Order: sequence, then C-alpha cells, then structure tokens
Amino acid sequence: MTASHDSLVVLSGATAGANGAKLGSDERELVLLVWQVVDLHNKKVGEVHKVLVKADSLELSEQCKGDIGVSLEDIAKAEPLDRVLEQFSQVLSSELKAFGRSSYCLCTDGQLLIRQVLHPEASKKNLVLPDCFYSFYDLQKEFHKCCPNAASINSISSMAEYLELSTDNTANEYGVFEVITMGAVILSLISEPYNYVFKNFETVKYKFETGPCSKAEGVNGETVIRARGLPWQSSDQDIARFFKGLNIAKGGVALCLNSQGRRNGEALVRFINPEHRDLALERHKHHMGSRYIEVYKATGEEFLKIAGGTSNEVAQFLSKENQVIIRMRGLPFTATVDDVLGFFGNECPVTGGKEGLLFVKYPDGRPTGDAFVLFACEEFAQNALKKHKEILGKRYIELFRSTAAEVQQVLNRYMSTPLISTLPAPIIPVIPQPFIATGHTRDCVRLRGLPYTATIEDILDFMGEFTIDIKPHGVHMVLNQQGRPSGDAFIQMKSADRAFLVAQKCHKKTMKDRYVEVFQCSGDEMSYVLMGGTLNRSGLSPPPCKLPCLSPPTYPTFSPGTAVIPAEAALYQPQALLAPTRTAPPPPAVAYYPAQATATQLYMNYTTYYPSPPVSPTTVGYFAAPQAAMAAAAAATSATHAVIPQPGALVRMQGLPYNIATKDILSFFQGYQYTPDDYSGLIQMNEQARSMFQAPKEWVCL
Repeated sequence: MTASHDSLVVLSGATAGANGAKLGSDERELVLLVWQVVDLHNKKVGEVHKVLVKADSLELSEQCKGDIGVSLEDIAKAEPLDRVLEQFSQVLSSELKAFGRSSYCLCTDGQLLIRQVLHPEASKKNLVLPDCFYSFYDLQKEFHKCCPNAASINSISSMAEYLELSTDNTANEYGVFEVITMGAVILSLISEPYNYVFKNFETVKYKFETGPCSKAEGVNGETVIRARGLPWQSSDQDIARFFKGLNIAKGGVALCLNSQGRRNGEALVRFINPEHRDLALERHKHHMGSRYIEVYKATGEEFLKIAGGTSNEVAQFLSKENQVIIRMRGLPFTATVDDVLGFFGNECPVTGGKEGLLFVKYPDGRPTGDAFVLFACEEFAQNALKKHKEILGKRYIELFRSTAAEVQQVLNRYMSTPLISTLPAPIIPVIPQPFIATGHTRDCVRLRGLPYTATIEDILDFMGEFTIDIKPHGVHMVLNQQGRPSGDAFIQMKSADRAFLVAQKCHKKTMKDRYVEVFQCSGDEMSYVLMGGTLNRSGLSPPPCKLPCLSPPTYPTFSPGTAVIPAEAALYQPQALLAPTRTAPPPPAVAYYPAQATATQLYMNYTTYYPSPPVSPTTVGYFAAPQAAMAAAAAATSATHAVIPQPGALVRMQGLPYNIATKDILSFFQGYQYTPDDYSGLIQMNEQARSMFQAPKEWVCL
C-alpha cells in the first residue's frame, strides 16, 4: 500500500532459539526487542531502546546465549510480552511527540520478525498487537528498489558497505548494532543522491476473508500448501490463526473431506504470493494446541479440485460476504426451510431467512441430510453451535463451523462429480448367493457403530444368549470400497421375534468402549444397504441413482432367482468358488454383466458397501462349501476361467510380485499338502484382473 509517514521506527529482535535467516522457524518465543525512531523530515535518529522479554519457557539455545549474551536469570526477571508492548507504545508516543511528529511506520530487516515471530506468538498467547504491527517496511526490499543494481546484497552490513557507511559492531550489543546500522542506511537512502521516498509498505491482514472460488479462476501453483494433522473440529478461522502473520487469499482455506463427507484432518491453503507460501512452509511441525501440523507444497490444480465450484446456486449463497457458515448434518429427509429456521429460533437468526439456507441434494433432487446456514456475526454463530445434537423431528442434528470451500466441496461431491458409476464387465461368473436372503419379513438386525477392529467373535460375544438364534452363515460384516470395515454388520435371525428381541436387548450395548446401535430390518432392506442404499430410524432410502430399486432378485436384466452382486464382491465369497465333491451336479443359473451396457446398466453410488464372507457361529474359522458347479459353468463360458478343484481349505495370497511364477508359489508352500500334482489346484487371475485390482492375487487350494 502507498502512504506518507513522518517517521520510521526501526525494529529488531531475537528469540530464545534460532535467529538470523531461521528466525521464527522453531516456534521459540521472543526474548529481545530493540527499536529506534528515524525522523524522515529532519533526517535524524532518536535514542536506541533495548528491552528483554520474559518467555513462558525459560530455556535458551546455545545460539541465543552466544548472540545475545544474557542468562536465564536475566530473562526470568524481564517483563512478559504484553507489558513490553505497552512499554513500547508509551515510549514511542513520547518520543514522537518530542520530535513533533504524529505518523510513523515500522521498518525491519526482512519480514521474519513481524510475520514469523510477533504475530504467531501474540496469536498463541491471545494478545492483541497494536495497529502499528499490521503495516511495516521491509528495508531489504526498499533498498533493492532504490538500488536495483545491488541485487546480490542481502544483509544490513553489505547495504552499509554499498552505501559507503562506516560501521563498527565491536562495542555494540546484539540488536543495537543492527538498529543503528538500519537507521544510517535509511538516512543515506532519503538523502542525496538517492532521494528515495518510502511509500509502499507491507501489510498484515487483520482477519481471514471468506469467499467462493470458481473453477475457471486461475490459481498460481506456487502459492498453495497442504496442511496435515489438523484437529477434525478445526475451522478455516483456526487455520488462518495458525498461519497468522501471513496473508491468505480470499476464500483460500479449503478443508478436505474423506469419501464419507467428513473432514480428514487436511486442508489446502492458498496465499497471496509465493513469498508468503515459502514462509508458511517454515511452519512445518509447528503446533495448533497440542498437535503439530505438517506443511507441504501443493498445486493450484489440487486447490481448485477441492475448493472450485461451478454452481450458480452456491455462488449466490456465498455472495453474502463476511458471514459465518454453519454446516448441519443428519437432517430428516422431510425437513423444510421453516423447520430449520424454527430449529435455530430468534436467538440466532439466519441471515436473509430462507436465502441464508442451502440444502444439499442428490442430482435427482432427493435430500442428503446436509445443509449450510449463514449467520451475520460470531455471536449468532456461537448461539447456533450450542444447539449441537439437539433434536429436529426425531433426529439429533450435528452442527459444525464450515467454510466456503467446504460448501463447494460438498456440493461438488453430490452434484458436479458423477455419483453413479458403471460397473465393469466381470472377470468371473457371479454365482447366486443362497446366504443373503431377501423378503419383507423383519428377521434381520443391523449393527451400526461397530469398532473398526471388531471381529466375528466380538459380534458373537456381543449377541450373548441370542447367538443360538443366528441362521447358518447369517453374519455379514460390511466392508467399504477399500476393503476395510465400515462399522456396520447385518445378522440374519431365525425369526422376526428373535430379531425384535435382539434390537430391544442389545441396542446401545457396549462393545470395546463403544456403544453399538441395533435396528430390526428385513432381508430386502439388508440387500438395499449392501447395494448402496441407507437404512436408519427414518426409514429406507434406495441407492442414490435414477433407476428404481436395484434389489438383486428383481433387476430386469437378469432371470428370476439370479443373484446380482458386483464382480468385486464376488471375490469376497470363497464359498462360490468351492465345490464339495468331484462329481459336479448340473450347473446353476450363472449371472454375467453385459460386456457393453446399453439401455440397461447396473449402477452403484460411490458409498457402495460390499458383503464380506458370510459366517455363522458354527463356521467361525472355516468356510463350508455350498452346492455349486463352478467347473461346468466356467467351462461353458471361457477357457480362460480356471476352476478350483475340490479343496480342503482355501488360501488367498495378496501382494505377490507381478512376475511371480506358479513354481514360486508351490515352492513357498513346500512341506504342505496341496492338490493335485499337476498344479490344477492353483488359479491365477488373468491380466484383466491384475489391472482392475492393481495387485496380483492368487487362490491356492491346499
């Protein structure tokens, strides 16, 4: 910015840790502050003031002890930072009054003292810095503007030498020499023959400005960083506070979400220029509360992918600037605008009424249970957050501080990016699943909120006396797309009455320090969820696609009685690949996906759940083989589909090298009885499977 000042206040300092080019990079506190007034009109300097600052942590680095020459006792006797700042303001005001000057601006050697030390430390200690610390001149930049031919000069001493100034630091204490030399350099620059005018000063933003970001907007890749390890409840204001002293671009904080739409502890931050980005990288492993935050370089493309939007509705919603955004999660699907406005009431009015509310919906218009709300001030937002987990309808509502970038990201997830993906053609036949029963009888229960480390044995212990009422192969652990536990499981009971009793007796019972919710459901509802739908106390929602019910037994492309499950899910069903005897019965109906889907395609949303191998109390640790004729079915399809002979047990190997040979696998199992000798007990997936799953997998029959 441009301004004219009567005086400059030359400022220098030191921390209890690293100084010089690494000043502020180690989060150490300020222990020394030195300043001097330079009268630009009369071209004279004032008295040099040196003050020690008491640090909360009384520990000095060896560099600090050698440079400053003070002891811990000296630091312990000093005043804390807030008192030193008060003293600074009082002394400065008196001295300027004596000079007959009214306006001034700080001037430092570089930007580290202001941006990397004073502002971050004041933010951590909840101190309010005087306004003068939000604007300053960088003497190095001003010198290079005045003397463009001296590009290689980057220190105060070299500036003085270039300007032919006599300097002597032998008798001066640390900080005093720097301040005196800086004052002499300034007087030389404003005098003949340079006659330089200080007018373009650096600024520090008072607060972070929120705002939308368009995908059409260009983002310089040298201005973006990725912050990792953030507390999950941190907001954009918390992140801006972590980078206090550095100027973040408007709307430049994008909190990253995981596949479930929850924050994953990462954020992309965009700064106004590469210089501030480089200073941000120096805060790698600095602390936010008790957590250290990792800071890495990122790209403009990554930022736009997270924060960029194309929706006019979102742009209009975010057009009201300087609003606090609150995210609502878990809304009843029947909730209306009036319901939400009534939920917040008069103590926290929504900005613009209905215009300050944005419901998140699927492309076909169905609600997702999420919404964003605008509040005009921090007071209203805090009142709103007090309603966290209060009831609306029959559901408790979760409330979180949000950001413009998060609004864009959530809307992009549901509206801009395809939620429905076409499944690839299968590499193996899909055998009907006799264990996943369907029907309207509510003889199943759903366990929700399981610990991710929960095993089948844990579930059986949780069920207690009701274990004997579980159908054979009736426990279905639910995995996510990455093959990890999702926290859900379905259990098929022998009758609806027993399922009702389980839901009554076990609901919110504890498993490994977590309470587990238990709901009664039907076989049809279970199938819906396994195909990507949702099931909760508000009822059943089918998979989010434009087609009607995709329940496997009723999908029109396949014959009645044919099970339709993803090809990937088939890999979790070892029973389907095993035959109990060598004499195979007539082949059952075998379902295949069409190689090229045309008018009728099978769709799944991105939150699809896959069933793990069904087990029951009688088959824990061993999977009994169902009646099947995999050999005949596969032979009728393609010679490339090998068939597993009659095994005693099945072993799955993952993470094999791509160049492994059959003999290498057999050598690995040397000493065990595998059958038969002609290696027909080994099936290696073809190259299509390798490329699809990005890792070779082997099925070995022992």
